[in-house]
Amino acid sequence: MKQLTIQSSSHAYDVIIGAGLRKKLSQKLGKSYKKILIVTDSKVSSLYLEDVKAGLPDHENLSHVIVPAGEASKSMEQYSRLLDKCIEEQLDRSSLIVGLGGGMVGDLAGFVASTYLRGVDFLQMPTTILAHDSSVGGKVAINHEQGKNLIGSFYSPVQVIYDTDTLRTLPDSEVRSGYGEVVKHALLSDMDWVKEVLSEDFSELSYSQLGDHLLAGIKVKASIVEEDEKEHGVRRHLNLGHTLAHALESDLGYGEITHGEAVAIGIFFAMKVSEKVLESTLPVDAYSAWLKTNEYPVEKLSNLNPERLVNRMKWDKKTIEDRIHFVLLKGVGSPAVVPIPEDDLVNHLKEFIEEVIQIDERD
Repeated sequence: MKQLTIQSSSHAYDVIIGAGLRKKLSQKLGKSYKKILIVTDSKVSSLYLEDVKAGLPDHENLSHVIVPAGEASKSMEQYSRLLDKCIEEQLDRSSLIVGLGGGMVGDLAGFVASTYLRGVDFLQMPTTILAHDSSVGGKVAINHEQGKNLIGSFYSPVQVIYDTDTLRTLPDSEVRSGYGEVVKHALLSDMDWVKEVLSEDFSELSYSQLGDHLLAGIKVKASIVEEDEKEHGVRRHLNLGHTLAHALESDLGYGEITHGEAVAIGIFFAMKVSEKVLESTLPVDAYSAWLKTNEYPVEKLSNLNPERLVNRMKWDKKTIEDRIHFVLLKGVGSPAVVPIPEDDLVNHLKEFIEEVIQIDERD
């Protein structure tokens, strides 16, 4: 078992990582709670909900609610439904909401916790690789049809309990999704880690390698979040790849592409633009080969309209005073936030989509 402590502006919280933790949750809780509500989704519930409930054997006021799996559940409809459940169960400020699942569940349950009774305690139990990023840092939200995560809060959990056994059941698409954030953390760090990640074929990925990458990613995010919790400065660097990613997700329809797959494609675009705008030297060819080896769905770009994508980017949280700000790379481990004029951005997207289509046709 491994443990990190993260200092948010309101409180310190522990991230506990290890195998089998879901079965002994009562031993890991930092305090006692009058009532506990577990929020999970329709896929995770069948795998782990009973284990988590069994890990709280002495708790009499334990309830749960299951939302449909998929990004579409980060909605006003499900948010309202969960608030109704909180009221039905008569949760009070001595209660705990547990988010058991991937990033969607964590964001949704955390946003409910941040707004119900002006805030009740919230515990993250991530079950995906991707959630190693979203469970740490205290950003919770739901989506709007105009854009991803437009309605949300900064609200840190009281604990993050990461049972690595849950990663053994992930489908290939979720491994790809998770590594969209892992490769981001590597590119924000150092070339040795980048080379290691870009050499990975996910079909041959060992459980030990995965654990090392997750811990390294959490450490990267923790160090940045502690320095800039509310995203006024260096935390913006964590948005590498996300501006295009969020536009892709909303334009294709939530659930048509996973968040991490979209981020990986967004990072590819950011690397290409970095070379043109900042004259950076980056491992673009190695990155392109890694995307192909691990079957990232770059072909989904072929039917997208650059002007429409840019219009969606204007709704993104990284837009400031109507100017779209991109996280680019001066080099590996050297990010920069750069405003890009709208016309230039449209042209960059047109060139990028054409290049991707040509590469796909050659293959």
